[in-house]
Amino acid sequence: MNNLRSTNRRADRTGRAILTTLLLFMTAIGHAALPDSVDGQPLPSLAPLVKRVAPAVVNIRVSQTVNAPSVYGDEMFRRFFGIPEGSDGPGREVASAGSGVIVDAANGYILTNHHVVENADMIQVSLLNEDSLDAEVIGSDAATDIAVIKVDPAMLTDLPIGDSSQVEVGDFVIAIGNPFGLGHTVTSGIVSALGRTGISRNGLEDFIQTDASINPGNSGGALVNMRGELVGINSAIISGTGGNVGIGFAVPSEIAQSIMNQILEFGEVRRGLLGVTIQTMDEESAEALGTDIDRGALITGIEPGSAAEQAGLRVDDIITAVDDKRINNNRELANAIGLRGSGDEVQIEFVRNGRERSVTAELGQQNALSVRGEEIHPRLAGAQFPRSSASATDGVEVLSVEPDSPAAQRDLRAGDIIVQANRQEVANLNELGQIASGSRILFLLVRRGDRQLMLQIR
Repeated sequence: MNNLRSTNRRADRTGRAILTTLLLFMTAIGHAALPDSVDGQPLPSLAPLVKRVAPAVVNIRVSQTVNAPSVYGDEMFRRFFGIPEGSDGPGREVASAGSGVIVDAANGYILTNHHVVENADMIQVSLLNEDSLDAEVIGSDAATDIAVIKVDPAMLTDLPIGDSSQVEVGDFVIAIGNPFGLGHTVTSGIVSALGRTGISRNGLEDFIQTDASINPGNSGGALVNMRGELVGINSAIISGTGGNVGIGFAVPSEIAQSIMNQILEFGEVRRGLLGVTIQTMDEESAEALGTDIDRGALITGIEPGSAAEQAGLRVDDIITAVDDKRINNNRELANAIGLRGSGDEVQIEFVRNGRERSVTAELGQQNALSVRGEEIHPRLAGAQFPRSSASATDGVEVLSVEPDSPAAQRDLRAGDIIVQANRQEVANLNELGQIASGSRILFLLVRRGDRQLMLQIR
């Protein structure tokens, strides 16, 4: 019996030794270096692609003078020390970093984000070879966050612009930029989603979502497909910490190129205008109107002489698609039209009296219908409003707000919808102007996203 127990113990020790040896062998295999080739073929690498496209991506350094947000902005402080209303206190110089993409080497044109170069006093561009060039802003568009800057065109390499409409979810992409000011950095990932909206406050959005690492400083950099083509301008991230969490957004190259072409041709962005007042169709609205159409944009008003009127659209029509792209609500229609240029033709599908119809509309020009805030009230200076009453919703939308302007100091923001002024309903700019003209103080009820707030303008 004792011999049997001894034999069993020896067998157990032998088994444990064999198992340990196998585990060590498997661990060694798991941590072994990757082979240089498989079946005689070298492993795929992104290095050749990166070498070809990286020289077209630049680092951008911006400096600007900002007014110190100190007690100079306090009304009681001004009165006590006799500081004039127009004095904003001492300024200080701040620097920021971003990225850009050379898209026209012959002329020195670079695409970047509007927010990278906004209010810049000085812009310097650093190439991959570490050469530095001074740059100037040719034009910029806050609504799409796209800007065009220019440098001396000597010895530049540009990146061909691809067709972002051909991008599909799952496509491999690389992002190149200047994260955290570290200089040229390359990350890779896939396209996670298309047509993302609701990301920025300006509202004109059709973002490409990617999980390629995008961090502060990547703004304005390149999103590149595997053919070495620019398919997006990296613009924004969603993050609770300010760092990458795998959710980044890029402006599609199709939109960026359209904005650039308008800036270079006209010196400004001539955004398309359909000329309708609309509201979202939902189940409740469909039930009230006795229709089965529970999505889309219901036309509640048409501007005289507008593209909509000339195309034959009518009040009570329900727009369901633009250029074969499904429209679910009023914001999607505003994006679909606002991202097109004036003079562009769009195919509009709609429902009238239960029948599906289609028309072609040639868009008018939105920019010709904008008004400066100071024309309405002195303390709205720095804001821009659409002159036309035809908008994406009832009320007056704020198109843009200049930083540190009187309007910005009152916390008015781009994308806000003014729905009341001094407790009176506001449907358009004319009504807002009439209320403001005789009022030293304005209490504005503003819709911002899913909430409302009251702003005092005095």
